[in-house]
Amino acid sequence: MATNKHATIRYHALDKCFSNFGRKYFIDDLISACNRAIFDHAGIEDGIKRRQIFDDITFMESEAGWAIPLERHKDGKKVYYRYESKDFSIKNQGINETEARQLQETIMTLSRFKGMPQFEWIEELLIRLESSFNIKNTKSAIVGFEQNLYLRGLEHFSRIFEAIQNQKVLNIVYKSFKNPEANRQEIHPYYLKQYNNRWFLFGISEQYGTISNLALDRIQEVKECNSKYLPNQTINFEEYFDDVVGVTISGEEPQKVLLEIEDSLWPYIESKPIHGSQKYKGKTEKGVQIELNLQINYELVAIIFGLGERVKVKEPESLLKEIKEKIKKLFENY
Repeated sequence: MATNKHATIRYHALDKCFSNFGRKYFIDDLISACNRAIFDHAGIEDGIKRRQIFDDITFMESEAGWAIPLERHKDGKKVYYRYESKDFSIKNQGINETEARQLQETIMTLSRFKGMPQFEWIEELLIRLESSFNIKNTKSAIVGFEQNLYLRGLEHFSRIFEAIQNQKVLNIVYKSFKNPEANRQEIHPYYLKQYNNRWFLFGISEQYGTISNLALDRIQEVKECNSKYLPNQTINFEEYFDDVVGVTISGEEPQKVLLEIEDSLWPYIESKPIHGSQKYKGKTEKGVQIELNLQINYELVAIIFGLGERVKVKEPESLLKEIKEKIKKLFENY
């Protein structure tokens, strides 16, 4: 099955032409019909070429397609296309071999969500797909997704998810790591983000009047309340995390961070950058130097500290002092 853009739209447009015994469809007519269908569905003029239509017909006639019974009739020097029977249509056929394979891949992908709150319906859907199309994933798993279904707080995921969709204010009892006592606050929920296998809720807090970041595993209770919802009109969450590693936003301007990476660690850091701003700055006696441009936050410090003796902070001085202090406290613990 062709994987190029708008292939399915073209197949159904061609099917409609081949089924129409009231007129003759020559190749130029098929091209026009496909272009109109693409415009109607996508609002663009794709400009389909003759070669593409011939490739589409070849696929539709194949066993991987629908094995369509297509006839070619000569009319002078031109040829028009029509099904052998007025009753045939790909709409009346079962899924083809390629679609079955794609559906199987979809089932495998959907399976990663099984057990997640708000996605309980996927379990039923998978059973229906497997039953209806006799497709079952009997192979060993070939893709592994990092997911902790036993993480505390996931029981609140559904209610928070629905509150964001329906613009409902939430009354949340939250116990942070820093405070011994839980506190109750009203949150206007905007966004759910996963980082390091944990989920975080971002929204406006009535208590603080600013964007708050609440870890779901620290939430003890969630209830909807009747307060007027304040919609998000200022933050684009697709860009909100561009200047940070993780989920902690300081609000400060990004700053330059210089790190010296040992040669043994560099292939790993090169293939998996610490941050999108990472730049190679050149060789040093012990390895290479890289530059980051981002907000310094808890997650960045944790990553640097976790890399141990194979990375050294060169700039800024404030970050260097923070790392030194942590090393000192770690040494004192032992």
